[in-house]
Amino acid sequence: MAALESIQSQLPLQDSIFSTSTVIALCVFFTLLCACIIIGHLLEENRWANESITALFLGLVAGLVVLLVTKFQSSRILIFSEDLFFLYLLPPIIFNAGFQVKKKQFFKNFTTILLFGIVGTVISFCLISLGAYLLFKRFGFTTLTLQDFLAIGAILSATDSVCTLQVLNQDETPFLYSVVFGEGVVNDATSIVIFNAVQSLDVSDIDGLTALKLLGTFLYLFFTSTALGIAAGLLSAYIIKTLYFGRHSTDRECALMMLMAYLSYMLAELLGLSGILTVFFCGIVMSHYTWHNVTESSRITTKHAFATMSFIAETFIFLYVGMDALDIDKWKASKASPGTSIGVSSLLFALVLIGRAAFVFPIANITNCFKKRDGTKIEFRNQFIMWWAGLMRGAVTIALSYSQFTDSTGSTSTRDSSLMITSTIIVVLFSTVVFGSITKPLISALLFQHAKPNTSDATDIPSLEDLRLLFLEPGEPSGEGNSQPARKGSSLRLLMTHPTSTAHYLWRKFDDKFMRPVFGGRGFVPFVPGSPSGAAEAGEHTP
Repeated sequence: MAALESIQSQLPLQDSIFSTSTVIALCVFFTLLCACIIIGHLLEENRWANESITALFLGLVAGLVVLLVTKFQSSRILIFSEDLFFLYLLPPIIFNAGFQVKKKQFFKNFTTILLFGIVGTVISFCLISLGAYLLFKRFGFTTLTLQDFLAIGAILSATDSVCTLQVLNQDETPFLYSVVFGEGVVNDATSIVIFNAVQSLDVSDIDGLTALKLLGTFLYLFFTSTALGIAAGLLSAYIIKTLYFGRHSTDRECALMMLMAYLSYMLAELLGLSGILTVFFCGIVMSHYTWHNVTESSRITTKHAFATMSFIAETFIFLYVGMDALDIDKWKASKASPGTSIGVSSLLFALVLIGRAAFVFPIANITNCFKKRDGTKIEFRNQFIMWWAGLMRGAVTIALSYSQFTDSTGSTSTRDSSLMITSTIIVVLFSTVVFGSITKPLISALLFQHAKPNTSDATDIPSLEDLRLLFLEPGEPSGEGNSQPARKGSSLRLLMTHPTSTAHYLWRKFDDKFMRPVFGGRGFVPFVPGSPSGAAEAGEHTP
């Protein structure tokens, strides 16, 4: 905190019950947050810039100013803390993403999302780890162990789902948004699971069962984390529906939703599960059930409160990364020339490019082989954008890098460790600024200028009414003036021929018959004396 001590010595500050350095740090960050909001508003129509890039640049400028004030001694205002990132900043971002996501589009592409997020991450991890192990010796990395190289693969496999929210629009490009962002959430969880597995791995005793153990661990964490998030969301829906806090206080409704969402994340971390997956699925369930059980005013409040907390956390993270990039201590400790730093960073980024291309294009083409209609296949233009948009690396990458290459005091033990951190920072800054700024124009050039006539889902899949007729019980009239009993369709046959639409139809029947009567949801209208009678049907919002 040398930077703060230097600034503090130049300010006429009186004694306070608070730490002066903390007050200065918070003032700086709040000022920068306000500046980001103002500049982001002015650049709203600019397709080359977004708020994440703005925050990064402001963080870099603020770090440079602090360096000048301290005469290039230190730029630290706040030390990068994994706890601050994983426990306080990341949960509201992931929860709001699940809360606001278009559920039909997300689950329609769920298989593709899982293939990219799990299989793709494993492929990327293997290639990056192998490439780093084979090539880094040429740069004189002598102190890095096999465990370090495996950790590098996990670190650089983590995409930046936060930046994806900034550069993709789920209204303009619903398919790309659902796949790239959904993959990002699963990818982050997979990368963290792999990273934690590497930390506990005994590299001296690796055999054929090691991969199976890692697979079993991941499947366990994936399903248990998802189940915990769903359970937390359903519990909140049941409590609010049963007790109906709105008749006394809408504040309690909002508070309970926020606290139970955060509690699900903390419980997952406490149990050693994936908090990212837990809070994401908790957000999806809360938007489907809990949100419709609260009063109209609470719906408006929670919708905007979750979005606001997510926005502030996103901006804070990029400011944090920008300022931390100019931490002079790490750059001095690496003792690397500019050429070496650029060379190592270029090699890492080349491995990222190759690792992502190695699974995006093959998996996309494999899934196309199982799709009968041309309209549902992933075109090469979409494949390229999916590859491009997933190249951005962010705060998860930096947080894992710090965890691997620094000790408990935040300092690096070797020159190689410092060089790996600085090189990771360069990769994050370059990928966010370059790829983040070009993605929007790229989408406009590749998609909107070559757009085909828009077709609805009804042209690609059978309507729900068609499926209903196929599912009619024997003896049930078809409703078209024909008194002949309709033949009941085979569920298995329909799932094989129209898997997405059939699963959606079956889920709707199950949800309406068993879930909504217990947990509420759209159609459950709390009665508030004096409120408009049809208020709850403002539930046309489907977060």
